[in-house]
Amino acid sequence: MAAAAELQGKYQKLAQEYSKLRAQNQVLKKGVVDEQANSASLKEQVKMKDQSLRKLQQEMDSLTFRNQQLAKRVELLQDELALSEARGKKNKKSAESSSQLSQEQKSVFNEDLQKKIEENERLHILFFEADEQHKRLEAELRTRLEVLETDAAQHQAVVDSLTSKYTDTIEKLQNDKAKLEIKSQTLEREAKDCRLRTEECQQQLKNLQSALGSRLEESLCIINEKVPFNDTRSNRYNALNVPLHNRRYQLKLRDLAGQALAFVQELVTALLNFHTYTEQKVQIFPIDSATDTISPLNQKFSQYLHENASYVRPLEEGMLHLFESITEDTVTVLETAVKLKAFSENLASYLCFLRKILPYQLKSLEEECESSLCTAALRARNMELHRDMKRLTAVFEKLHTYISLLALPSTKPEGLLRTNYNFVFTNIATSLHGFHDILKDISKHYSQKATLEQDLPTATQKLITTNDCILSSLVALTNGVGKIASFFSNNLDHFTTSLSYGPKAGTEFISPLSAECMLQYKKKAVAYMKSLKKPCADSVPYEEALANRRVLLSSTESREGLAQQVQQSLEKIAKLEQEKEHWMLEAQLAKIKLEKENQKLKNSLSGHLTEAIQERSVLPNVAEQKKETTEKSPREPIKSTSLAPDVESREDLIKNHYMARIAELTSHLQLADSKSVHFHAECRALAKRLSLAEKSKESLTEELKLASQNISRLQDELMTTKRSYEDQLSMMSDHLCSMNETLTKQREEIDTLKMTSKGNSKKNKNR
Repeated sequence: MAAAAELQGKYQKLAQEYSKLRAQNQVLKKGVVDEQANSASLKEQVKMKDQSLRKLQQEMDSLTFRNQQLAKRVELLQDELALSEARGKKNKKSAESSSQLSQEQKSVFNEDLQKKIEENERLHILFFEADEQHKRLEAELRTRLEVLETDAAQHQAVVDSLTSKYTDTIEKLQNDKAKLEIKSQTLEREAKDCRLRTEECQQQLKNLQSALGSRLEESLCIINEKVPFNDTRSNRYNALNVPLHNRRYQLKLRDLAGQALAFVQELVTALLNFHTYTEQKVQIFPIDSATDTISPLNQKFSQYLHENASYVRPLEEGMLHLFESITEDTVTVLETAVKLKAFSENLASYLCFLRKILPYQLKSLEEECESSLCTAALRARNMELHRDMKRLTAVFEKLHTYISLLALPSTKPEGLLRTNYNFVFTNIATSLHGFHDILKDISKHYSQKATLEQDLPTATQKLITTNDCILSSLVALTNGVGKIASFFSNNLDHFTTSLSYGPKAGTEFISPLSAECMLQYKKKAVAYMKSLKKPCADSVPYEEALANRRVLLSSTESREGLAQQVQQSLEKIAKLEQEKEHWMLEAQLAKIKLEKENQKLKNSLSGHLTEAIQERSVLPNVAEQKKETTEKSPREPIKSTSLAPDVESREDLIKNHYMARIAELTSHLQLADSKSVHFHAECRALAKRLSLAEKSKESLTEELKLASQNISRLQDELMTTKRSYEDQLSMMSDHLCSMNETLTKQREEIDTLKMTSKGNSKKNKNR
């Protein structure tokens, strides 16, 4: 089989080479025919040109002959004129009459001669041009004929080489013919086997299609029932998805922010020095404030310049806050760069400061030009600085505009499309380079101005040192801006990639609320991942955990119930002790009242006795009354003594009744309290069970969510597997088609070989 495959491959290669050579031969034949036709047409053109050249030569010969005749006639006319002039001397009178005729004839001859001369010149020019054109065409045709002859020779050589190659290939093909006839039989057998395999593959394909169709229907039903929506279809929902965390990108961006912070700090120090030294310069030139009062304009200008720190320092603070907001854990894009808005506002305040001091600065330069100390060269330098300061403010306005555009996605994302922000970054880079160029011009012009001011007769050492300080601050400012411009240009590609975390094909930015929610979700995801990284405790078997849970719940319920009962019983004991003390106090008060009542009774009895004695002394004569009184007097205390135990017995009965009632009420109260405690314990147990049931419900809902997520994931996997199966089936079908095509081609080749072999055998027989 391997040898047959090699021979088949060689045969296919030879057939391909033969077809290529045949196509090349046809192309070359067509080229040779075309070149032959071109050469024939060129020969015909050469013949036509020769004929036209011959005609022109004949015309030229006739013209030369005509010219000779005209020349002879002119000579004759000149001779006749000479003779007529000689005769005219003799007979002037006859000549006067004939002179008119001769002059008329002469004028006619001259006009005729002039026309013939002009015609002769025109013919000479035409002949010369025709001759030159004929020579040029002849040269071009000859060169073209030589090129065509060389091409024809090359084509003939190629044709000869191809014919030799064709003969060689024909011999090889005749040699391979016998081998291929043997191979054709084996290929027919293999074709039969392939047919059987294709039938089996088609049957498998039908089975797979039916199985995949059923699985697809099931998965579609599950998706329609279980999946509520696909959040990636909507940009509003897709904006809440947490993007992939690129730690390397965040570290790179933080590094770039650190470099930018350092550059901004250098820029801030340079601006502070420049404004401060400019204030000193205004105070000492053109009028020194120490010796004389400066103009109100310069006073106001120096007052505004004195406030520069309150406008320049916030630039550094805003950049520092922006740097601190870029951390390793966040997603730093234009939607989440909220601190960029603060930096833009700080830049806007500094721009307002520049706009406020610009007219005073320009007027100060104009006032300096108007002073008597200012020379023409110094005036020219001042006017150059006048223009440079306007350009400087315009550049700051451009930078503020572009940076405010960069801050739009974190506040108003609908202000500009996302596709236009590459243009914003490129404009920032060009503005920074323009800023650098302007500062170069300012430093150059100011250095020239400082040298001119140093040459003034009224220049002081204070002015020279102030100019040097201003120049050093300008140099530092130029270097800092140059670093910022080169830094921004070098990292422009990195900045343009951090536009948005949304889809790349989108044209708008994500809303700031969605970006904030995304960051919160990212924090939750990070916390969840950290919780997953914690080492898990030793797990307990499920059945044992359930048993322990039941025991724990019952023990906690009983323990809590007993603790509540003990606490309630202690409260009741305290209440009862308070009631006991209360009733003890009531009993003591009752005893005191009883003693008082007894004392009153005793006092009343003693009063009755004294009255009886007094009656005895007053009425001695009445014996019966005395006896009655004496009998009544001992009986009355007996009655009083007999009343005392009745009162005590009544009080005891009342006391016993109330004590029994109190005992009965306390027993009822204890029973009600015990029932309430029991009900309370049952309620707490039920509440505990309810909370546990809610927790189990939440866990089950989470498990349900996880199950739905797993179902969606499995559905996605099913779709991917389905697609892979479909791709495999399509590949198998393509492979089968290619196999069928190869088989048909092999059959056709075998048939052609058979036909060629039959034709060759017939030719050999005829020979």
